Amino acid sequence: MTEIDAKTDALVPAWLTLPDIAEMLDVEVTRVRQLVKEGQLIAVRRGENRALHVPAAFIDEDKVVKGLTGTLTLLRDDGFSDEEMLEWLFTPDPSLPGTPAQALSENRGTEVKRRAQALAV
Repeated sequence: MTEIDAKTDALVPAWLTLPDIAEMLDVEVTRVRQLVKEGQLIAVRRGENRALHVPAAFIDEDKVVKGLTGTLTLLRDDGFSDEEMLEWLFTPDPSLPGTPAQALSENRGTEVKRRAQALAV
C-alpha cells in the first residue's frame, strides 16, 4: 500500500474505500484487505485522512474485474510498483483504444495482458 502522487491520482477517474468494496462484494472488510495483500487489488493511501482507496474501475458490480488479477501479476513480475501499475492501467493507449483499465472492464483482457507481457521484453 503506497501513497500516490497527484499526477497518478488524477489519472484514476473514481475511487472506492475498502468498506465500499466490501459492501459491493458482500464480504467483510478483512476479505478486501486480503485481496489487496494477495495482489488481486491495488490499494493506495489518499485523501485527507490517508484512507485506503482502490480504483472504482477494478470492481464490476459484485466482483473484481475479470483479468485484473492476472494483469497485476504480469506487471508485478515486470518489476512495476503499485504506482507504476496504476499509471500504466489508467494512461490512454491509442492502440487499444482507451486505457488498459477500461479495456479490462470491457472484457478485452487478452489484449491488455498481451501489452503487459510485451513490457517485459
